[in-house]
Amino acid sequence: MRRAALVAPLRTPVGAFGGALRSVRAHDLAAAVIRAVVARSGLDPARIDDVAFAQSYANSEAPCIGRWAALHADLPIEVPGFQTDRRCGGGLQAVVTAAMMVQTGAADVVVAGGVESMSNIEHYTTAARWGSGSGNLALYDRLDRGRERSQPEWRFGPISGMIETAENVARRYGITREAADAFAVRSHRRAARARSEGRFAEEIVSVPAPRRRGDPVVVDADEGIRADSTPEILARLRAILPDGTVTAGNSSQQNDAAAACLVVAEDRLDELGLEPIGFLRGWAAAGCDPATMGLGPVPAVAKLFARTGIGFDDLDLIEVNEAFACQVLGVLAGWGLTEAEVSDRLNVNGSAISLGHPIGATGVRILVTALHELRRRAGKLALATMCIGGGQGMAALIEAA
Repeated sequence: MRRAALVAPLRTPVGAFGGALRSVRAHDLAAAVIRAVVARSGLDPARIDDVAFAQSYANSEAPCIGRWAALHADLPIEVPGFQTDRRCGGGLQAVVTAAMMVQTGAADVVVAGGVESMSNIEHYTTAARWGSGSGNLALYDRLDRGRERSQPEWRFGPISGMIETAENVARRYGITREAADAFAVRSHRRAARARSEGRFAEEIVSVPAPRRRGDPVVVDADEGIRADSTPEILARLRAILPDGTVTAGNSSQQNDAAAACLVVAEDRLDELGLEPIGFLRGWAAAGCDPATMGLGPVPAVAKLFARTGIGFDDLDLIEVNEAFACQVLGVLAGWGLTEAEVSDRLNVNGSAISLGHPIGATGVRILVTALHELRRRAGKLALATMCIGGGQGMAALIEAA
């Protein structure tokens, strides 16, 4: 079976909720990063066999985002496209699906990525088409509604949202508010240092953001990093649930961004004149209790290690998406690790608490950053993991070229 090479991994800056990228729609973000990946690689766009793109909060403004963005990026009309959705793992799933296409010979070159514009996610009603009879129509916030309805209530009972699942993890492992805040501060400090040292320069492509008046503003840096974050500042924030651990300061952000790469059959690299930065070595997905969805990486990594024979000692980098600080600490506990044991390899450039969590794009954003960091430190293997609302986990093993 052919190896799936990863080529020209890039991402846009991660915009804050309602921030600099608010005026840039999801399909514009996706098209921008697709154009950049093709340009950076030097590939003839006619050689692209398909476009796999994730979007968790899809709508009819740009249906089937993979195809829509491919056309918007001015790829040849013969290039098809499709959409994936595994919620927080959707972007990583797009890369995995593209890799399977390449490995089985169904394609030679696939653009794989993910996008989310959370600033532009709409409110909606389910009662307008046929009328509500009388009274008012309810408008749902798609962001909140998706979190509330991430599992069937008849089977698992009511779960108010992702914050409740994080608190369940904190209680299971006795994770304190102080420990969660300390981890969040570390995330911001690491991201701030990575930015100041120029570590993101090779992976970020700037995006012009339209304004009502005047020329577009060029956005070229992540907005959510708070270099001045301290435990004392975070301690002042109110817990979201009574007597809880989770606050706005030790949780992931809501964001706007896109990320993508080429997934290419290894035996086509020379012919196409492409240089890989890495390979997808293996992957796994697993289910878990929706009430503790944050622990999804634990069974997913167990599956992945069983299939590949790899263990934590073999890894140069470990990425655990920071949905919540207490959730990351819970995953480490589930793996039988302490933060101190893996601190020099874990989320070394920050993650969702500091860089943000644009849901459909996050898995690819993590992949992009990990690939560039592996090259920077001449490492060999990186582990990328995601917890997923509704009770899933996903893990992928990335090998440097």
